[in-house]
This record gives sequence, structure tokens and C-alpha cells, in this order.
Amino acid sequence: MLDTHKEEGVCVRSWRNLVRRKHVDPANGEAKTHHQQLAKALTFLHLIAIGVGSTIGAGVYILVGTVAGEHSGPALAFSFLIAGISAALSAFCYAELSSRFPSAGSAYHYSYICIGEGVAWLIGWALILEYTIGGSAVARGISPNLALIFGGEDCLPTILARHQIPGLDIVVDPCAAVLVFVVTGLLCIGVKESTFAQGIVTTANVFVMLFVIVVGSFLCFKTGWAGYQLPTGYFPYGVDGMLAGSATVFFAYIGFDSVASMAEEVKNPQRDLPLGIGLSLLICCFLYMMVSIVIVGLVPYSNMDPDTPISSAFASHGIQWAAYLITLGAVMALCSALMGSILPQPRILMAMARDGLLPSFFSDVNQRTQVPIKGTITTGFCAAILAFFMDVSQLAGMVSVGTLVAFTMVAVSVLILRYVPPDEVPLPSSLQERIRSVPFIYVEENSSSDVGTSVSSSQPLLCKTDVPVMEKQEAQGGWVLTKENRRKIAGWSIMFTCTGNFLLTYAASSLRLPGLFRYSLCGVGGLLLLVGLIVLSCVDQDDARHSFGHSGGFICPFVPLLPIVCILINMYLLVNLGAATWARVSVWLLIGVLVYLFYGRRHSSLVDAVYVPTARAQEIRRASGHSLS
Repeated sequence: MLDTHKEEGVCVRSWRNLVRRKHVDPANGEAKTHHQQLAKALTFLHLIAIGVGSTIGAGVYILVGTVAGEHSGPALAFSFLIAGISAALSAFCYAELSSRFPSAGSAYHYSYICIGEGVAWLIGWALILEYTIGGSAVARGISPNLALIFGGEDCLPTILARHQIPGLDIVVDPCAAVLVFVVTGLLCIGVKESTFAQGIVTTANVFVMLFVIVVGSFLCFKTGWAGYQLPTGYFPYGVDGMLAGSATVFFAYIGFDSVASMAEEVKNPQRDLPLGIGLSLLICCFLYMMVSIVIVGLVPYSNMDPDTPISSAFASHGIQWAAYLITLGAVMALCSALMGSILPQPRILMAMARDGLLPSFFSDVNQRTQVPIKGTITTGFCAAILAFFMDVSQLAGMVSVGTLVAFTMVAVSVLILRYVPPDEVPLPSSLQERIRSVPFIYVEENSSSDVGTSVSSSQPLLCKTDVPVMEKQEAQGGWVLTKENRRKIAGWSIMFTCTGNFLLTYAASSLRLPGLFRYSLCGVGGLLLLVGLIVLSCVDQDDARHSFGHSGGFICPFVPLLPIVCILINMYLLVNLGAATWARVSVWLLIGVLVYLFYGRRHSSLVDAVYVPTARAQEIRRASGHSLS
């Protein structure tokens, strides 16, 4: 019996470790930390350079041909528009959270504040994989395009050209590794300097795309927009084909989340972060759509070259030299995307190290450059090794997992922030004596018998056991939910909504399931989703949201509908990534679970934290002279 109680105690403590959440300063929305801060040197123009540069890679130079030929046809621009609108849903959620909590860490930081340590760890671990593989894949794609500028695949200097190792099925790419080291060195100089360089490269890429739009439009008007004069109509593959194309080009918008990871280095985060995220996404959507309209007008979708659609379209109209300019644009886009892939990861590592989940080695900030140089060098070294030895194109799907999971958790965090914001504050264990002397119920987050609950506990603090579900509202003479029960109902509704989203998207995507079971699963998922949406629309949002984090920034509109639709879209894309991708990601996540169990859980800055109600935290702090942990 004693062993059973011990096992139950261990399980309870493990669960509470996973859901413990860190506190933010309500004055500026930043997490309490004693580490050196990064330099506040960025404006919204710098953020636009980061957002556009990280988003517009070489994919647009290839995707337009593949998607038009296989899915969308002349409706390619609609595919980009729908994908842009879908990405904008996540951008709205990012804009609110980044302006409320302007600190390094992006989705990891928001999840740690709103959901809990376990989910935050998995998000951070997945983002590490995303940025490392993403940077390596981009670097491997630069050398073939660079070789085309010099005349062909064999025209690069021998020391930079690709070589196959004798006896092994490995093709090394020295050019990719060199470029990663160059970018890493540039990032170590300083964030303002590296962002300025990225802005130059991004501007060159944008000018190439503007050339394609302007000159291509002139040719289209000259030839009568021949690509649209087809008997198959505007939707040759139907609306379903156009939507399938949207799902494919959605990943061309991934990259604006890099803006959120720079939040701690922005001079005016409440204004500049939403502007940077929104404008960078708007610019990318406009460029994608205009290029699509022009290229489809130049060449019928069925005749497009899937590998070089833009350059071959110009070549078919006698402008051969444009191929070199377009290839140069692709190289510029890849170089900018490489910087955008490596730039956020040291900030993620630094945020996790500050919270004790990774060694403090990664939290060091250089005194002169105010950049996490150790994390930057580590990131660059790992990406360079991968880019040199591995063809990571087969692992590219793993990049999408990290991004989509982060997008999903950010949307969930917005719902939690609005309806059930944390109402407890972690205080350092050094204040334990002071807390015991205050006459109110408290719980403790340690290994003793009075182990505390996190904010997601079903037993709220400072409440009577006989609290009624409804209480009379004096002013209006009606009946309203009590605060405690309203929070419970909202919390369960958020869980129902997420569960319903998963069941609905899984059933809709699993065509191999028996028909009756599949439709039943869709029905259950749709019902849970609808019930959760209706309940959240009917109950009031929590008043504590106004004082949680910085309250002077951007506010996400159409809550709860917008975050719920965002979760639905991201879960649908996650389910459709394929079993092979999920198998690879599962291995990485399993490694992450082991690292957390044997290191992060024990070294977390919240391991000895004592949780008290927010209303009493300031009183304890003033009386003790200590700051919140």
C-alpha cells in the first residue's frame, strides 16, 4: 500500500512538472530573468527584411510550375491567395503573443507561459530540428544554382564543387558548408549588421521578382495572355485541385515566425512586431500572386517546365538572358533564407537555457556584440556538417512538422490567454517562510507532501468548496456563471475544440478507414468542435487577460473563431505530412523526451518554485524585498 502511494505521488509530481508555467512581468510582458538581455537594435524595417527574406526562398521559382501543372492550372494565383489567408490566421495569433510577451523564444516562450513546461519543451525541441535541417537544406540548394550562373554544373571551382566519396553513396558539398560558415560569422558580428546584410540580399531578390512581374506583364499584354485562353477553363482540376495546390504552396509562407523570435531585440515591440509580421506576410503574398498571374499568362500550365518554370517561360519568348537574372534571384533568395534559418535558432537555445532546460552554455550573450555567440556557432557548425555530408532533401518534411506544431500551439495559447489566463505566480523557494506567514491557502511545487498544483489544476485556490455554479448579478437582475466555473467550462471547451479538430482532420484524411467508422469519427469530431466553438462564443473572456503580459499591443480579432480555424488548418496539414515523415520526427521527439527527463526536468528554473495566487504575489514581494522568479 505504501509503494502504491509513492507511485501515485511520483505520477502526480511528474504531471505537475509538465504543466508548470513561468511568469511574465505585467509591466513589459517579459519573463523574469537574471541573464543579460540582447541588444534592442531592430525596427520594423529590419523585421520586414527578416520576414520577407526568411519566407521567400527559391521555392517560388519552382513551385509555380509544379503546382500549376499538377493541381491548380490557371487558378494558381487563387492557390497562393488561399494559402496566404491561411498563414495570416497564424500571423494574427503570433502578432498578439509577440507584442504581449516580447522575449526571445517565439512559440516555445508563449507555450511555456500559457500551456506548460512539457509542451514548451517539445515545441522548442521541434524548432531546433526545423531550423537546423531547414538551414542545411537551403545551403545544399545554393551550389547548383550558383553553378548555373557560371555556366553549368561543372563550372564551379574544384574546391567548392560537389564530389562523391569513393566507395560510399555520399555526395559532399563544400560550397554549402562554406556558405553556412560565412553566414554564421556574419550573424556573430551583431544582429543589426547581419539584418542589414540580409536586407540587401532580400532587396536584390525582390527586384528580380519585380522584373519578372513588369516585363512578364508586358509580354502577356503583347501576346494576349495566351495561358488563360484555354478550352479547359480556369479550374481544369476543379476547386479540389486548387485547394490541393493551396496546401502545397502554404509552406512557401513559412518564415514569418522568424520575426517573432527576434522580439527581445526590437526597440518598440508592441508596435513593430505586429507591423513586421503583417507587412512581411502581405508583401510575400502580393509577390507570389503577381508572379503566378504573369507566368501562367506567358505559358499554358500544361507546357510549363516543372524545374525552371520562370526562366523557361521567358526563354520561350526569346529573352534568353533573363534566365541568368532569374537564377541570380534564386541564389539571392536562398542566401537570405539561409540567414533566416540560422538566425532564430540561437535565440531558441538561449531561451531554453535561461529556463534551465538546456545547459547554461547556450544562454551566454557576448558583451560586445550582444549576440548569443556560443549558440550561434554551435548552430552554424551543426548545420554546416549536415550540409556538407547529407542530402537532406528527404528530411525536408521534418521542417514542416516543427512549424505546424508551433503554429498550432500558438493558436491554442491565444485561446488560453483569453479565457483561462494563469492565475498563479511562481515565487522562489527562498520566500517560503514569508508565504507560510500569510493567511491564505498556498501550494508548493516540490517533492514534499504538500506538492503544489499548477495553474491548470482543477481545484482553484482561494475558493470555497460550496461555490455555486450560478450567482445572481445584482446590476442586471440576471444570473451569470461564477468566475471559477466559467474558467472550468472554458478550459474544457478548449480541450473539446482541440480534440474535435484532430478527430475531424484525421478522419477526413484517412481514406483507408472503413466508411462507417470514418464518417462516425468525422461526426464526433465535428460535434466536439462545434460545441467547443459555441460555448467559447457564449462565455465571457477572462478579465485577467488585460493585465497578463503587456496590454498595449496588437489584439487578435475574431476570437475564438480565428484561432480555432487556424488550429483546424494546421492539424489538417500535419495529418497529411505522411507516415515516413512522422516516423523520422518521432525518433527526434523521443530523444527530446529523454533529454528532458534526465536533464531539463531536474534543472528547470521552476523546480523549487512555490505557486501563489496573483493577487497575493505583489504583497509577498513587497514585504520580502525579493523579485518574482
